[in-house]
Amino acid sequence: MIPYLELHTIDIGPLTIQVWGTMVALGFVIGTIASTWYARKKRLQPRILWDTLVWVIIGSILLGRFFHVIFYEPGIFMEKPLHLFVLWEGGFSVIGGFVGALLFGGWYLSRRKANFAKYAEAGLFGLPLGLFIGRIGCALIHDHPGIETSSLLGIEYPDGLLRHDHGFYLSINGLILFLFFLLLYRLRVKPGTYAIVFLLWYGLVRFVLDFYRLADIQYLGLTPAQFASLAMITAGLILFLRLHLKRVNLSSTRK
Repeated sequence: MIPYLELHTIDIGPLTIQVWGTMVALGFVIGTIASTWYARKKRLQPRILWDTLVWVIIGSILLGRFFHVIFYEPGIFMEKPLHLFVLWEGGFSVIGGFVGALLFGGWYLSRRKANFAKYAEAGLFGLPLGLFIGRIGCALIHDHPGIETSSLLGIEYPDGLLRHDHGFYLSINGLILFLFFLLLYRLRVKPGTYAIVFLLWYGLVRFVLDFYRLADIQYLGLTPAQFASLAMITAGLILFLRLHLKRVNLSSTRK
């Protein structure tokens, strides 16, 4: 059993720091630091990643909010469409954030005429570390409580019930995935491997974990994130098959 620790704000004199927002911001920055380390190893320009980060953040916020309101709060959106733009009230979807980061970051890289595949891979390398740190914020404010459990990883909530905690699990998942990425780096894997592993790993983990999430909106028995996870898994499998077939064709050509 893991003790319940809740922290929403930190007061430093007259300044009030929002824990969730601060951890998410740190996740972006530290994840990008890891990505720039990888970029240097691959002889890419770290400055391009830092410049791209601005657009990645914008895209993540806009699409993360859009995905959350449209799919998780459809009733509120139908009644008050402008609620979509009430960013300060919170409510963001990490899946929508992924889409926003890809679209806005990809647009900026094309504008800079940078190699999308290479810089996207560099950005993806640090993503799990950023998720690990950002999800600590979710774990501290407990905005994703789960169903009851007797697991040793369960957290005892103030109501006395032992529950799964989605934010905590996803934070640990990010850390484990980043450590696995470091292993892949040492193994000198082929380009495209990080994308395949991330899509399959994160998609599968998120799909399974959402079954243990408490009181989440569902469509046909699945949460919006689970449908997105299925799309991620499908994309990962397609990318894997394309990469595999490409290698087979290259081998046959050389023969």
